[in-house]
Amino acid sequence: MTWIGHNGGPSPEPGQTWRRHCWQQARERLLPTLPVEVVRLRVKRAAELGLDYRTYASVRAATGHDVVAFLFSSNALRLLAPASVLPADRAAKLASLADCGRVALAIRPLTVADVARAATARAGGPLLEAVHPAPDLLGRWREAGLALRSALGQVPGDRVILVGETALERDWCAAGRLAGWIAADRYFGA
Repeated sequence: MTWIGHNGGPSPEPGQTWRRHCWQQARERLLPTLPVEVVRLRVKRAAELGLDYRTYASVRAATGHDVVAFLFSSNALRLLAPASVLPADRAAKLASLADCGRVALAIRPLTVADVARAATARAGGPLLEAVHPAPDLLGRWREAGLALRSALGQVPGDRVILVGETALERDWCAAGRLAGWIAADRYFGA
């Protein structure tokens, strides 16, 4: 018997143990076994992106694509006032990223210039490729999606991870059809 929301897995009726066993066997046969060389390359790529392998692998599995860029909210970068300076741990993490785009979203009252200045002052050079205005935290869904698409330019959203601080920022992930969302404390290792 199936009902709305049922995924076709084992039902809770009698004989459940056998059906669960069959279901698990079928799932294992569906999952690919990656050659060890591919796993090594993906572990290396995860390190280049500053991600743990499990997070990187789950994004690849969900989207089928590599991560090519990050969107950082100004909250995630700990830039909370116009005169803020990018904290040393944030600057070090941004500087360590390899082969990926780094774009920031300036949340009001910060301006694009405030965030760009703060990210440049710490390192003596730009740590971000671009800074764009963030969608309004309580704005409309469509407008948030358009603002995120504008920030990404030609980069497909399903290849971008959003690093954010608040639950409202997490909603941007769906609005922009992004690959995923990571809490700033987790990403920056606090």
